Amino acid sequence: MFRRKISAFLMASIMTVMTAGAFSLTSTRASAKTNETESLRVGTPLNVAVLIQDDLIARVANELGVTRDFIRSLPAGSRVMVGYITAGSLQVRQPFTTDLDRAAKSLRIPVASTSASAYNPYVEVIEALKKFDPSWQGHNAVLLISDGLDTSHGFDSTSAGHTLDIDRTISEANRRHTAIFSFYAPSVGLTSRSYLAASYGQSSLNRVSQETGGRAFFQGSTGFVTFDSYFNRLRAELNRQYAVAS
Repeated sequence: MFRRKISAFLMASIMTVMTAGAFSLTSTRASAKTNETESLRVGTPLNVAVLIQDDLIARVANELGVTRDFIRSLPAGSRVMVGYITAGSLQVRQPFTTDLDRAAKSLRIPVASTSASAYNPYVEVIEALKKFDPSWQGHNAVLLISDGLDTSHGFDSTSAGHTLDIDRTISEANRRHTAIFSFYAPSVGLTSRSYLAASYGQSSLNRVSQETGGRAFFQGSTGFVTFDSYFNRLRAELNRQYAVAS
């Protein structure tokens, strides 16, 4: 009888310790996840134009959720514009607003058809840059989701990253103190079929981003897996740049 009581007491003690340990581990993991989430938040309000090339492959539609999350996670006071680069024009879905949820909801699935293709995305990037108000406080940025390819003057090695419209985009962005960050994704046209076209597009995005104070993000030579890692790296880069500048 006494031994049974001792055994029951020991078992109860062990269960209590195990439960407390499990609770502690869960709390530690939850705390770590919270800290990780907080570390990935952009810390400084921004004026951001999110521009999406409308003829990108259909898989880009799967990344709208993380794109909305990024917009909603921006700090209060941020301004966001959402636009689509389609068939040689800039379709503004949401003019600059401080209503981040409204901006996030304005995202739509890209057309993913050659009917929406333009010769290059950079003319429309210039149009978007003109919509930044010079009187606004804070840092300006463009997030360009594009294949980066400019075929307006043909398709050869001399045009990779060095066309008139790319030069004009860099000049206009620097004049307006706006950094261009870019995510590479192939279009339904050349960049989804040609390694050479994809490399030209990536080279162009890389030059535009580097020479305006931004950064280009790629996954592999021709496609992408998800935008999750892009956004994590983008948040880290924004915090690195603007925390120092603030």
